Amino acid sequence: MAPPDRVPTEAEIALAPAARVRLLTDRIGAEAVARWASDLMTAGCAPDDPDLPSILWLGGHHAAELMTRHQLTDPVHVHWTRVWAARAVQHSWSPTATDAVGVALADPAWRVREMAAKVARRHEIGQLADALATLCADPIARVRSAAVAALGVVGEGEHVAAVRTALVDPETAVAVSAERALAQLSQRLDRRLDP
Repeated sequence: MAPPDRVPTEAEIALAPAARVRLLTDRIGAEAVARWASDLMTAGCAPDDPDLPSILWLGGHHAAELMTRHQLTDPVHVHWTRVWAARAVQHSWSPTATDAVGVALADPAWRVREMAAKVARRHEIGQLADALATLCADPIARVRSAAVAALGVVGEGEHVAAVRTALVDPETAVAVSAERALAQLSQRLDRRLDP
């Protein structure tokens, strides 16, 4: 799977994450990027596997810094690989990544859960709605906000209660996301959903 130019150039590393992923997708294809990212999200491969593209494609300068300090697989920092992988499928989607995104929604690292919720929203992954509803009670406000926002796009009638609960969240950002999500659900489900 690894392309001949496995490691990005300095100029490519400096690109924004979406641009790096698009460039890698152009070189190896969306399916290959999604498969690799899925394996990274589910610990199906190592971030430093020499037979796979360099993690620098996904993590850029942050990954380079961790590699330089030999901390890429350190327990304190290893979650970043899963964050970058989830972000990669946000920008280079294939339905084959659906199961991995579902796994990421239950990740112990909150940044991974947040990014997975954003992926579910962007790619309208309806089969993950139940998991997203559970995340509406996550201890981290950013995760709750992302989950509620995703339910506005993929939720069904049975998920309205979770969104309503978020209307009174102590974090303003979560409550605002819930208001928007409830309006989206009302429009999508074609019925009035009062708060």
